[in-house]
Amino acid sequence: MLRDLLNGTKRYNELRRSLPEISQKVLTSTLKSMVSDGIVVRTAYPEVPPRVEYSLSSLGESMKPVIASMEQWGYHYKETLNK
Repeated sequence: MLRDLLNGTKRYNELRRSLPEISQKVLTSTLKSMVSDGIVVRTAYPEVPPRVEYSLSSLGESMKPVIASMEQWGYHYKETLNK
């Protein structure tokens, strides 16, 4: 989820499609937890049908270097497995 939100604001169904192996219950629970922890911002628009968007808060944005470092480590590790 964080990986997807690093690329910008996403709607619930966009996140759901990008994580097909996750159940709706787990996705909803995780998003609620991340919102309450201040990592993700939930914006609800008073429209019909309702529109809700999720984006990283400034705290979530501060995780970018950590996630990038983990990504580099993962690529390096994958290369060592292929040797």
